[in-house]
Amino acid sequence: MSFLKDAIAVFKKKDVVFLDSQKESDDVYTFLFEKENELTWKAGQHGLFTIAHKKIKNSIRPFTVASAPSENVIQLTMRISDTPSEFKKAMLELKQGMTVKMSGPVGNFYLKENHPTLLIAGGIGITPFRAIIKQIEAEGNAAEKQIHLLYMDSEESFIFKDELDAIANNASIRVTYLNSRDALHQEIEQFTTSIKNDGYYYLAGPKPMVDSISTYLQNQRVPKRNIKKDAFFGY
Repeated sequence: MSFLKDAIAVFKKKDVVFLDSQKESDDVYTFLFEKENELTWKAGQHGLFTIAHKKIKNSIRPFTVASAPSENVIQLTMRISDTPSEFKKAMLELKQGMTVKMSGPVGNFYLKENHPTLLIAGGIGITPFRAIIKQIEAEGNAAEKQIHLLYMDSEESFIFKDELDAIANNASIRVTYLNSRDALHQEIEQFTTSIKNDGYYYLAGPKPMVDSISTYLQNQRVPKRNIKKDAFFGY
């Protein structure tokens, strides 16, 4: 059923109006768009976005919506290198009032049950977890959930850190910042030891990192059905 919903959503394109952008770190940018009242999504889902103001190859790209549905904007946060793709060059050219087309939302990367949950973000993979945690804050039901976010970034830029810390201080959500794979493994082992097979694991980040951590979890006897993955590709 979710596949059918996604297939239908992909064909429903809407124009979203660009509001503003900001630089989060040396190579990470956030873009904000208007959110129409009837538009909603589940925190953690992504949309398909199409450049509309110029013709480029590969003009459609999937991006996680980094804002929660409770917020009044559509937020896209992405890494943009010194040699960006045509798509990301076009994103940097956006001016207030211009539009991109959005299809979706699609995907099943969102919290479904109140199991103890470990969220594992690698670098820019923090974007779906920002949305998830912001939505939990807005709903005011954090006390009902047992959530621990592990945020690994070897460069220690940790975008959204101030926001995440503010939420963690006022809710029963733990956030741990890590800069190495060894430290990440230690945190995972502590969680799996205490929770056993009752925990759910959400992994988001570059595909090699997501695949590696998924294999590691399965080697720790975590059931495959308890592991949810959102692999990011560079473009």
